[in-house]
Amino acid sequence: MTDRGAEPVIRVRGLVNRFGSEVVHDGLDLDVFAGEVLGVVGGSGSGKSVLLRSIVGLNRPTEGHVEVFGTDILKASEAERHEIERRWGVLFQDGALFSSLTVAQNIEVPIKEFYRMPQVLMDEIAALKIGLAGLPEDAGSKFPSQLSGGMRKRAGLARALALDPEIVFLDEPTAGLDPIAAGDFDALIRDLKSSLGLTVFMVTHDLDTLFAICDRVAVLVDKKLRIGTLEQMLNDDHPWIRAYFHGPRGRAAQHAEALHIAMASNPIAAATSA
Repeated sequence: MTDRGAEPVIRVRGLVNRFGSEVVHDGLDLDVFAGEVLGVVGGSGSGKSVLLRSIVGLNRPTEGHVEVFGTDILKASEAERHEIERRWGVLFQDGALFSSLTVAQNIEVPIKEFYRMPQVLMDEIAALKIGLAGLPEDAGSKFPSQLSGGMRKRAGLARALALDPEIVFLDEPTAGLDPIAAGDFDALIRDLKSSLGLTVFMVTHDLDTLFAICDRVAVLVDKKLRIGTLEQMLNDDHPWIRAYFHGPRGRAAQHAEALHIAMASNPIAAATSA
């Protein structure tokens, strides 16, 4: 359960990202609270991935403040950053796995960075994370090139979970997946969030994902964020937001989620109406 009365685990204020003469973010503010799934959406070139990279320290913004767990990432010492990075995991697009390493070895990379432990123990942790990500046991010995796109995403997620993080950052986790694989991945994230108490910051373009698992939505428009629940976004009068949520794909996603809820409460009646 998200506690909006608590201090946010991620706090962004006055964020400006400028690349040459192009301003991507102009005074952007954001709060992310413990235990919520926040979906970040926006048009192409609106800076969704740049925002994620700014929060995890891979992009240094032109102006502004980024706090994670109460520490200003931009002013933190190396030791402070090291400690904070241990508390989050990142899934980049297509998994971003090391092609020369097996899945198990990929998962062990962050473990080796932060801890010194026997190989046998790291192997056991990797096997546990492989199972958590919904991969078959034999996936650990395979290389990324031997995996399907959906399996690479799950392998990347297993690596993101390697250090038992409190926050997981997901960059377009269902991009390139077929509808069934995307739905299965959504269900996996929902289950992991519930069982592990994760906070999830997710960049996505997938409307089905927003309706299936997100507690709030942050929409990048006009170089800033408009944030609210799905209900609030559906009632927002901004032209881009209305086009996004009320276009054909948006209506289809709403119908699919309504049918899913109806099936859960009354399967026979829902099947008849569908």
